[in-house]
Amino acid sequence: MSRKQQRGEATVEHLLDAALRVYAESGDQGLTVSAVTRASGVSLGSLYHHFGSIDGLMNALLMRWLERLLGELVTSLRGTRTARTGIRALVGAYLAFVQEHREAALLLHSSYADRQGMTDGKRLRDAQEARLSPLAQWAQAYVDAGELAPLPTPLIESLVLGPVIGVARRWLSGLDDVDLDEAALVLPDRIWRAVAAEPA
Repeated sequence: MSRKQQRGEATVEHLLDAALRVYAESGDQGLTVSAVTRASGVSLGSLYHHFGSIDGLMNALLMRWLERLLGELVTSLRGTRTARTGIRALVGAYLAFVQEHREAALLLHSSYADRQGMTDGKRLRDAQEARLSPLAQWAQAYVDAGELAPLPTPLIESLVLGPVIGVARRWLSGLDDVDLDEAALVLPDRIWRAVAAEPA
């Protein structure tokens, strides 16, 4: 990689980091081109060169952290030997990510991310196919083995991650009535009851 390419990559990272800081402090209303250039020290021309617009920057930021979250979920499944221990690992990894990366979790659970998911969900999902496929394969393997209920993979995904996302959103909203460590202990068994195959 040339020195110019290295500088370009460093500028991209710098802009993404600054955009996340601005978003965490001001929300999407405060996330403007001038706020990001001020926070990053990067020129307006560089921002437009690398991302095309503030929406391009936000989409790149969203994809960056979505990829990281999905990567951590996939990694959490390694070494699990049953569907039940896999669910425990997924719940623990998701909630740990939210606690460790609160600013990024705010973005991933934001109205902005919801709007993107609703208007451009297929493209977002296609872009993350490499990360989503192992999760789908994991679920299908346990459906085939008779451990998980014979449901379509999207329904299993919703039943497993839906409650976790709901708890994460509540915690991120600043309500202090949810303890994520407690949720990591309680939710897996409750979720398991929803997705486990009926006894033969």
